[in-house]
Amino acid sequence: MHLEPDTTAVVVVDMQNGFCHPDGALYAPGSESVIAPIADLVSRAREVGSRIVYTRDVHPPEQFDNNHYYDEFDRWGEHVLEGSWEAELVDELDVRDEDLIVEKHTYDAFHETQLDGWLSARGIKDLVICGTLANVCVLHTGGSAGLRDYRPLMVSDCIGALEDDHHEYALEHADWLFGEVLESDELTFGESA
Repeated sequence: MHLEPDTTAVVVVDMQNGFCHPDGALYAPGSESVIAPIADLVSRAREVGSRIVYTRDVHPPEQFDNNHYYDEFDRWGEHVLEGSWEAELVDELDVRDEDLIVEKHTYDAFHETQLDGWLSARGIKDLVICGTLANVCVLHTGGSAGLRDYRPLMVSDCIGALEDDHHEYALEHADWLFGEVLESDELTFGESA
């Protein structure tokens, strides 16, 4: 699949120490294993001028204290607390000043963040989505992108999961309902206009 750099952004979801490093509270080997393929994908896209977006799942310690129902700490335990080492992006990724870093507080990177406005202001239409976890933040971010009329391209070999069946379910669901699923070697980025 050929992508135009000027209308494409790579969205790297939650590649943080808390999920990708063995010392992280919610470490998954599947998340760590996609660091290198994601770094390669970002490098290829950046080389031709595509925009790069990194999301960070960040939670203030008191975030869920007065919630009626939604409580990630109850479901997952405390994780990626604001200001912690766990909340930082993994060192292996080449994060640059010109990249957008979106701090999110839910599974969906569009929910109450600047992401949609930033993308639309730059004429972005296609989102190459990678990161972790397949059936949680990647799936919810991809679905939210599709509902906003972006084309979500889910890059299967650059998406981490806790278990293989989670990965399979998330990508089948995405392909059926709101996006397209492909491997990183199926993507080509054209010359910037």
